[in-house]
Amino acid sequence: MKNIYITLLLLSLITSCGEREKLNVELFSAGAKISGVNGIHFGPDGYLYATSVIGSDISVVDTESKKIIKRYGPEEGVFGPDDVAFNNEGEFYWTTILTGEVAGFNSEGKKIIAANLGPGVNPITFSDDGRLFVAQCFYDDGLFEVDPLGIGEPRSIKEGLGPYCGLNGMDWGPDGRLYGPRWFKNEVVSLNVDTGEMRVEATGLNVPAAVKFDSNGILHILDTADGKVLKVIDGELVTIANLLTGLDNFAFNDKDEIFVSSYADGSILKVNGDKTEEILPGGISHPGGLAVYKDSLVIADIQSVRSFNINNRNQDWVLRNIFRASPLGANTSAAILDDYVLLTSWVDNTVKILNPENGKIVKSFEGLNIPVSTAKFKDSYAVALHGNSSISILNDDGSLDILSDDFDSPTHVIPYKDGLLVSDRNRGEVVMISSSGDKNILISGLDSPEGIAFIDDTIFVYEGDTGEIKSISDNKISVIANLSAGSPAASPLQPPSMVFNGIVAHKGNIFATDEMKRSIYKISP
Repeated sequence: MKNIYITLLLLSLITSCGEREKLNVELFSAGAKISGVNGIHFGPDGYLYATSVIGSDISVVDTESKKIIKRYGPEEGVFGPDDVAFNNEGEFYWTTILTGEVAGFNSEGKKIIAANLGPGVNPITFSDDGRLFVAQCFYDDGLFEVDPLGIGEPRSIKEGLGPYCGLNGMDWGPDGRLYGPRWFKNEVVSLNVDTGEMRVEATGLNVPAAVKFDSNGILHILDTADGKVLKVIDGELVTIANLLTGLDNFAFNDKDEIFVSSYADGSILKVNGDKTEEILPGGISHPGGLAVYKDSLVIADIQSVRSFNINNRNQDWVLRNIFRASPLGANTSAAILDDYVLLTSWVDNTVKILNPENGKIVKSFEGLNIPVSTAKFKDSYAVALHGNSSISILNDDGSLDILSDDFDSPTHVIPYKDGLLVSDRNRGEVVMISSSGDKNILISGLDSPEGIAFIDDTIFVYEGDTGEIKSISDNKISVIANLSAGSPAASPLQPPSMVFNGIVAHKGNIFATDEMKRSIYKISP
C-alpha cells in the first residue's frame, strides 16, 4: 500500500459551501425529451408508452398533442425499463434489462414483481389469452413464460437462441406463433411457445431490432443498422421507410400508423408513407463525459458520440452506435488524446481511440474491468476501473498495471500537473496520484464527486447526487452552478456514477452535462 499524504483542504461545508460565486450559467445546447427511447406500446387509453433504460422511466406520450403527459420512474418503482406490454385488463408490465426484473402495475396501481431472470431481460409481450412472455438480449439468450402474478416459477421455452441475444422486440402472428428478430443472426424467427419449435420467417437483414404485425396480419420489421422499416410480402422484404440508424422499436396505433423509437437520439417519429413526422424531437439523449477537440465540444452520449461547435453551438457531427454490433460502442466518457478522442464504456468494458476527422475507431481495448473514464498518462493511458476500484495503467498491448487500488469508486481521471487528478465518488474525495502511485488527498467531505476539471489553481467538481458544481480555490468551496442530480445506478454491477456527469474546462469557461435535462450548460465569469 502506498503512503497516503493528506493535504488538509478538509473543508468546512457549513461555512464555505454556502458561498456562491457570481458566474453566468447558460444553456449551451438542449437535446431530446426522453433519455433514449427503447420499447414502445400503445395502451388501451390511446397513449403511447415509451420506455427508457438510461432515463429509468416510462413516458406516457399523447401523439396528437406531441406531449409527455405522465412519467413512471423510480418513485413509482420503475427502474431502467427496456420494453413494455399491456394485457387484456389494461395492466402494463415492463422488463428491467440491467437487473433482470419483470414487473407491472395491477388494476389497483400496485406494483407486482412477476420474476427476476437475471440481467438481459428485454422484450416482453402478452398473448391474447393473458400469458406473459419475456426474452433475453445482450446479456443472455433465453425465452421464458412468466406468471404475471409472480406465483409460479418461470418456464424456459428455449435456450441458446444467441449468440448474446435471444429475441428482441417481439409480437404475435395471426398464426398464433411468437415472432421475434435475432439481433446477431440477421433474421426473424417464429416459435411455438408450447413446444419451443422454431422456424425462420425472414433473412437477409442487417441488424433486425423489432417486429410487429399490422391489423391485416402483415409482418413488419425494423432494421436498426440500415435505419429501415420493412414489410414482408410473399416472402420478400419491401422497404416502406428509410430513417436514421440507432432505432430501437416501433408500434402501430389503431389506425395502422407506424411510430418508431430511437435509443440513439431519444426521438419518436411517425412514419407516413415516404415522409416522417416528428412526435418527440431527438438530440442529446444521455449525456456523459465531455472533451474539447479543437473548436468543438465532444460529448459521450452513450449510444452516440456528438460534436458541437463551441463558437456557433451547432452540431458538427454525430456518430450513432448500433448496440453491440458497430465498432463505436456505447460510451460514457470522453477525453482528448493528441489528435484523437479517447472513449470509455463501462457498458461494453472497452476503451477506444476515435479519429474524429473520419469517425473511425483506430484502436480498441476490450475486456476491461468496468472502466469509467480514461486519460492520457505519459506514454500510456490511466483508466478508472470500477471492477477492482483502481486507477490502472493501460498499456498499448492491452495489459494493465495497477497504479493504486486505494479507492472505493474511482470515477473521473484527468492529467494534473505531473500526475493525475481523480474523483472518488463514494469517499467524497478528489485526490492527486503521482506516477509512482502515491496519493495526496486534495479535497474531502464532498457529496458524490464525479466530473472534475481545473483552471490554473482552481479545481471544479460536479457532484452527481446534488447536481452542484463547486469550485475549490484558496481553501474555499463555492457553489458556482446548480444542475440536475444524476440517475442512480440500477444495481451494484454498474458504477455508482451510472451516466457520467461530465465537466470540462476551456478558455476560462466550464462546460457541464445535465443528464436529466439532456443538455449541456456553459458556466462563465
